Amino acid sequence: MRVTNFRVSHVAAACALISTSAFAENPTLTNPAISAVLDGYYQNTERPMAERVEGFGLGHTELALSANVDDMFYGKLTAVVEIHEGETELGIEEAFIQTLAMPGGFSIRAGRFLSDVGYLNNQHVHTDAFSDRPAAYRAFLGSHYFDDGVRFNYVAPTDLYWAMGVEAFKGDSMRAADEHNEREYEELGVYTAYTKFGGDIGANGSWQAGLSYMRNENGRMTAAEEHDGHEEEESEHDHGHEHSHSAQYTGENTYIADFVYKWAPNGNYKYQHLTLSGEYFKVTDFTPLEEHGHDEPDHEHEVGQGVDDQQGWYLSGVYQFSPNWSAGLRYGEVETQEMHGDHFHAQKLKETEASLAWHHSHFSTVRLQYTNQKGTNFDGIEDDNVITLQYVMTLGAHGAHQF
Repeated sequence: MRVTNFRVSHVAAACALISTSAFAENPTLTNPAISAVLDGYYQNTERPMAERVEGFGLGHTELALSANVDDMFYGKLTAVVEIHEGETELGIEEAFIQTLAMPGGFSIRAGRFLSDVGYLNNQHVHTDAFSDRPAAYRAFLGSHYFDDGVRFNYVAPTDLYWAMGVEAFKGDSMRAADEHNEREYEELGVYTAYTKFGGDIGANGSWQAGLSYMRNENGRMTAAEEHDGHEEEESEHDHGHEHSHSAQYTGENTYIADFVYKWAPNGNYKYQHLTLSGEYFKVTDFTPLEEHGHDEPDHEHEVGQGVDDQQGWYLSGVYQFSPNWSAGLRYGEVETQEMHGDHFHAQKLKETEASLAWHHSHFSTVRLQYTNQKGTNFDGIEDDNVITLQYVMTLGAHGAHQF
């Protein structure tokens, strides 16, 4: 592989090049990397906007195939198998090609792939330290946003790791709901821009920070017609469990700020390491244009924000205190607005989560997780407790993941 940035630091180089070098070195057309990720669980109840259901189930089960096409291109296919209400569903999460040898630090990815906005979104969900993504991800990105499109990425030749890029997508899964199927959506619906910085702190630590912007041409709601009481009552319960990778709450503009810090003695992550991370989301311009005259919040349900503004955030800490055990804590909130006729009801969800995981090897994890949910007008949630027992097992050759 041709390396174009000679002055980046050790950790910055890992940040910058792991997504290409990890899969560019060995797999070839005659020897592709083939892997499967098995995800099974038991859960006592459901989380809102999440894919896992109550009881025993299969989670995000992956089948992946990747290889260098030649010295210029790399290709990857990731299929996802999920079970929902007794039906087996097969989906394509990734099917893309990426350039390997463009000059000047540039690269292009095309096809279906995970957007590079935020910190967690470009990572496969089986790498997470918790069984589900934070509530902000589930609300605004459908857990993890992948789509058909193209990405232009650039890594600057600086001592500090500095990457930036732009993306364009179809945006089908980010469309605002159209209950009457009369809306004409833009075919090219989502545009993103992002930048990421990173570096080392001594011999034991490394960090990365990022800013992202998403423009969603189809994210603004359409005005709803008057509903009778029965329809409104039904709509209040529509968000209990929807098996969909679509965003539940959209807007024309989404802003994301993210930060992660990783610590490991002498950079050796095998025996002990700590990861601290956090992200903040702000989603604006979602109310129907006709509804701006009704932009006074519903004081009966007001949570403390304007009607054309939604937000969410989380902070997470995960400590692997031995080669076989890790523990994590995560707290997050999401504040959204639910449209009822010509006005909005504010709603809020708080999640406090603790996890304990046993890793027999790098390829096997058994996790016990406890989640406390406190809601305000959010799907009827007041003070719920969710317990999840999950295994994640990887078979075959699976490429390394992003920093």
